[in-house]
Formats: sequence, structure tokens, C-alpha cells
Amino acid sequence: MLLAVVSPFVDRRHGTERALAEVLERLARDYPCQVHLFAQQVTDLNFRTLNEPNSAATARVIWHPVPSSSGPHILRFIAWFFRNRRERQKFIRRSGLPFDLVLSPGINCSDADVIIVHALFHRLRELSANSSAPAGILRNLHRKIYYRLLTGLETRIYRNPQTSLAAVSPRTKADLAHYFQRQDVSVIPNAVDTAIFSVEARLARRAEMRRHFDFTDHDVVLLLIGNDWTVKGLPTLLQAMALLPQLPMRLLVAGSDTVEPFRKLAATLQVADRCRWEPPSPDVMRFYASADVYVSPSLEDSFGMPVAEAMASGLPAITSALAGISAFVDNNVNAYVLPDPQDARALAALLNTIYADIALRQQVGSAAARKAREWTWDNAAAQLWQLLNAAMARKSAR
Repeated sequence: MLLAVVSPFVDRRHGTERALAEVLERLARDYPCQVHLFAQQVTDLNFRTLNEPNSAATARVIWHPVPSSSGPHILRFIAWFFRNRRERQKFIRRSGLPFDLVLSPGINCSDADVIIVHALFHRLRELSANSSAPAGILRNLHRKIYYRLLTGLETRIYRNPQTSLAAVSPRTKADLAHYFQRQDVSVIPNAVDTAIFSVEARLARRAEMRRHFDFTDHDVVLLLIGNDWTVKGLPTLLQAMALLPQLPMRLLVAGSDTVEPFRKLAATLQVADRCRWEPPSPDVMRFYASADVYVSPSLEDSFGMPVAEAMASGLPAITSALAGISAFVDNNVNAYVLPDPQDARALAALLNTIYADIALRQQVGSAAARKAREWTWDNAAAQLWQLLNAAMARKSAR
């Protein structure tokens, strides 16, 4: 199978991109599939460019660089949307080899045969419209225009019955049925690499990373990882911390977002001195190694890979009923699921319980690690391979 994959960037620093990297490596390694990756930037992935010699490590993953541009995010997206198609057409003209299928994680092109849906901008646009979270006027205006563009593309692309859709959770599948009347969506959940994320790996680096982030042995460190901190539930988490001034809790927030509005909110709530802000890193384990509890009361999350990685690392994890991963965990057994992600008092009460009972923390963390071993990328790649073959059969029949 000659497969074109379209994604602006692929790495292991972000949830969607990490998931794509994991399944692409397995498709190229374990199946008769030559992957041509059209992306602006690729890191943390075994690949070669078209003109480089082949090798065993990068036999079937070929990266076609797509030119990037500067400017506001919406203009960069529009340029990317057209340039990736132009690069694919150039390859077909030069090689004379049309692709069997085009695969995309989300709405990166209008001609994808198979789309893995990780996030729905219809949901994010609704959340943004109803949000009172801190943000600048220009940032809000840009986000409003950007979401309007992306929701329009979602409506056009996801309603096309000739496009095969896969959701990463039952929640996302239900959203696709609600917004686009798609009843034929497969569910291919994300997974976790337990060779990297494990209790042993976390404990081996715990002392070193706590010293690095300036946490003491007495601190109970809460961790949140993500790129849209409002959607990930950071305002609710800061409010919950403010309700527990007597506890030695520290917060580590890692990801790409504008820090200043949240720093101001933390100062208003008088918890700023208990917060630490870090950029994303390919070495995600450094964050889990320093933490005691993972907390993400998400307002919207198609899956929630950091929750899965934290669980595999043996951390008790708090998520919400609005996160897709909540369908795959057992509440109060191997994770905690908040019914209302904006209920700061309920979150504070749960944090207080977890803080007071070290044995409970260890019990839930151990159960979390056992549960996470059920989620493997080999299974995810096998399910995606089945979907690709079904899509190719349908396309050939047409």
C-alpha cells in the first residue's frame, strides 16, 4: 500500500502528534505499507527524505518537507492546507505513482480517504464562546476567526460519506454522530508505550527531577500537561488549590500556551508562588517523574494521552467525564473521574483525600499502571491497518 500521510508536524511532544508517530512507525515496520509523510517538521521519528539512501531503520517512512510560512496561525494554516496538496501532486507527477490512500489526523486536507479524529473544533468553538477564562482581546478574536474556518472545514469534510472516519474514543464517536450525522465511525483508542512510561522509569528519575524543579520531599506535586490550558481545566485546578492553602501542594504545568493570563489568575487566587510553568519537552517522563498526582479536569478532550502516560507511570490521575479516556478507566479504582470539570470544590475535596492518604495514592497508582498495560500501540496500528484496507476496498469499488 502506498500511503500519503498529511500532518503539519510529527513529534513526541504533543498528544495527537505522538499518537501519529507511534502508529506510523508500526505501519512501516510491521505491514506492507510504504508511508509518504507530508509535513512541515518531523522529529523523534525514524524517517528518510526522498533523495536519501534507504536503510533498515527507515525503510518505508519517507518525509516530503512542506514549506512553512510565518504570520498569524490562521494564515499559516491556510498556506499549509494548500501547500501539502501541491507537494503531493508534484510527487505524483514526478514518480507516476498515485497514492492508494491519503490519511490525515484531523482536517489537514480536503481529499483525505481516512481521517483519525482527535479533536472536534465544533466542541472547542462552543467552549471558547462560553469561556470566561483569561485571554487577550486579540487572542480571542484570532481564535474566533480560526475556529469559524475550521468548523466550516469539518462540516464539509466529515459529512462526506466517502471519507472513512476513526475516533479515538466513544465520546468523540458520539460527537461525530451529533454534529455530522455519521453513524459509521470506527473507534481506535490511543495507547501508551509502557517501555518508556513505567513505574520503574518514573521512580528511577524521581529524586533527580524533583531537585531539578526545586520540589522538596514534603511537597505534593500536581502535574498538568497540555497545549490549551483552559480546555485542560487549569483555571479549575488553580481555584481548587486556592481552597487548600494549608496543604504543601505545588503545581507543575507543562505545554504550549500563553503563560501570562494564567500567571495573573494564579496571583489573584494567591497560589502563584506554588506554580511552575514549563515548555513542552520530548522527554515527557521528566515531568511525570517529578509529580505525585496528575490532574486534568478537562472541559473537552477527545482522549487524554497524558492521563494514560501518567497512569502507566504509576501516578494516580484525575480526569473528567468530558475526557474520552474516562470511558476506558474505572472511577475510584485506577483513576478518578470528575463528573463536573468546573466544580473546584469537588476537585479540592478529592485532592485533600488523596493528600491525606498515602496508601490510597499508592494503591490507585499501582492499579493505574496495570490498567495502562492493556493499551498498546501495536493494537492501535493493527486496527488502523484494518480500517485502511477497508477504505481501499471501498475506494476501488467506487
